[in-house]
Amino acid sequence: MTDVQEAYRLLVADVYELAGTSRRTSEAIAATAGQTTARWHVLSVLSGAPSTVATVARRLGLTRQSVQRVADGLLADGLADRAANPDHRTAPLLALTDAGRQALAALVERGDADRARVLDAAGTSAEELLACRAVLRRLLAALDTP
Repeated sequence: MTDVQEAYRLLVADVYELAGTSRRTSEAIAATAGQTTARWHVLSVLSGAPSTVATVARRLGLTRQSVQRVADGLLADGLADRAANPDHRTAPLLALTDAGRQALAALVERGDADRARVLDAAGTSAEELLACRAVLRRLLAALDTP
């Protein structure tokens, strides 16, 4: 067993812990705005451009069916709307409505405030975060290489 293998295992354990804690924190933030993190994620993807449910699912690494359930809720609540898809007659595009953009803006504002608090409490700099991210991206690339 080498030191680098042990360090890798500890890093992965910490990444899982960070991801879990971050998800719980995000869920609490979303709840204060009457949303869920699933809805927040779909709203975020749709903020880039109108997309099909399948495209949103691929971007989020989820099943089309799970994203469809979230999309149906966003449509019912007036946060998203369907638009014709010139590339596929039976797969409409989903687009944010004004209410959807407002809901996303409120979530982002609350999320940014919480992250600022956490980053300040941790005393973490942008340079440290970017260096950490660079290592994680290299590890991810290596894992994706057969």
